[in-house]
Amino acid sequence: MELWKNIKEKSILVVGDIILDQYMVGITNRISPEAPVPIFLKKKTTARLGGAANVAVNLVVNRQKVSILSIIGNDLHGKTLLRLLESFNIDTGLLLATERPTSTKTRLVAGNNQQVLRVDEEVSNEISEETEIQLINILKRSIDKFDILLISDYMKGVLTYSFTKKIIEIANSRNIKVLIDAKDAKAIKYRNSYLIKPNQKELEILSGLPAKTVEQIAEASKYVLNMCKCEYVLTTCGADGMILVDKSEKIEQLRTTVQEVYDVTGAGDTVIAYLALCVASGFSMKDAMIISNFAAGIQVSKLGTSSVYLNEVDYAIKKKTKEQAYSGKLIEMEFLSALRQQNIHKKIVFTNGCFDIVHAGHVRYLNEASKLGDILVVGLNSDASIKRLKGMHRPVNTQMDRVEVLSGLDAVDYIVIFEEDTPYKTILQCQPDILVKGGDYTTDKVVGKDLVESRGGRIVLIPFVEGKSTTDLIARVQS
Repeated sequence: MELWKNIKEKSILVVGDIILDQYMVGITNRISPEAPVPIFLKKKTTARLGGAANVAVNLVVNRQKVSILSIIGNDLHGKTLLRLLESFNIDTGLLLATERPTSTKTRLVAGNNQQVLRVDEEVSNEISEETEIQLINILKRSIDKFDILLISDYMKGVLTYSFTKKIIEIANSRNIKVLIDAKDAKAIKYRNSYLIKPNQKELEILSGLPAKTVEQIAEASKYVLNMCKCEYVLTTCGADGMILVDKSEKIEQLRTTVQEVYDVTGAGDTVIAYLALCVASGFSMKDAMIISNFAAGIQVSKLGTSSVYLNEVDYAIKKKTKEQAYSGKLIEMEFLSALRQQNIHKKIVFTNGCFDIVHAGHVRYLNEASKLGDILVVGLNSDASIKRLKGMHRPVNTQMDRVEVLSGLDAVDYIVIFEEDTPYKTILQCQPDILVKGGDYTTDKVVGKDLVESRGGRIVLIPFVEGKSTTDLIARVQS
């Protein structure tokens, strides 16, 4: 299953409640003398897109054209949300600014990434009839440019009964499929959609029936199918995977992929985003379910609302099915800035090179580089770049062969191929915290030094292993 080859670029509209997710990272190492509570010493604050906006991010980082229809507050949090959306090239032209405060969730995260407290700021009453009419008019003017529509209902007041019904009606009139991440007990408002995705608790709310066992989930799904006249109900069951029921009442059960659960925040957003990716590109619903299940497994192994990339899912699927998928760590140049945005709290290390014939010296070098931070990104010279630098007899191994070898190293997290003679543009996109080069360099000669140091990063030189080089290997083979 080659996702990169089969996922097509589509225009996707996300409608729903957008939320600003803030993370205050700090330490708690003493108790307050004022009350028996821990003192939280804040070190830094980061902001991410949550709710429907997180769905949009998971789509746009995977080469989709994404627009978002919602409301945003005329406040500081609203400005932060707008800036984040624009940084991901998500179309904000359909957003409606109001005096309603921006929904914000602030999480206090202490040692070992343990969440200590969550503070919510929101008004969840339904939007006014006037605001609803404005949103409907915006939708009518723009609907024809979209291939598929997602509704992300976080019950923060945007998706009123009448507005949701109107969204589905307008989309169906243009033969545009509507996929819904549903939470409202008034399930009838989702009537005539293509797919409804609840979790087990939400399915119980939607149907009014128990949904603990497979049999109960199947019965509750059938009830929702008949009530809502939709094609599919897909229920996410946490560690127990997913259950899909279609309008013919056929049941598909899929066990979860094995992952260490780190943080379940945003897993549902990832599932609905990947379902849309697959449905829009013509995948069968069973394949869409499998791919979404793997994406969710990757999401819960990350901290907070984070993007899941197609190459990560492709790699996980092939690894699970025991295929040789060692090019799975390769990402496109355009995704480097998104990688930075989604890992603000982590230390990114960058190094680059030809890695033509990978030897023990390379392995030790990359292992040492990976110890300097949380994520190691390797910039790899393209075949054309190496020929310009080293002559027409090089490289010995093609760029995809070199990607495959590097992907087999645990130290390497991501690989990006650059066509230029230097990785300057790649470093500009990546914005690493640490830039690593070999001991044959001096810090003043390292390309990208200015970019890294200007944002508070540093340069690290790792000595080469004596007698270990590609040039020496080639000379020995030719002698």
